[in-house]
Amino acid sequence: MPKLKTKSGAKKRFKMTATGKVKAGVAGKRHGMIKRSPKQIRQNRGMDVLEDCDAKIVKKYMPYNR
Repeated sequence: MPKLKTKSGAKKRFKMTATGKVKAGVAGKRHGMIKRSPKQIRQNRGMDVLEDCDAKIVKKYMPYNR
């Protein structure tokens, strides 16, 4: 069998945890920060764990990171 290719866009945007969950950056941090409350800006720092339904799609794109 040939090797499966990893989607290069997915490997730049997502990380896998040791337990197999998928981490991604939180949305809404690129521009327009003046509109957002300081609490929202603070809570959107770092990365967030994806829901199972979204993580299943991402895991198809990254076959060797399980």
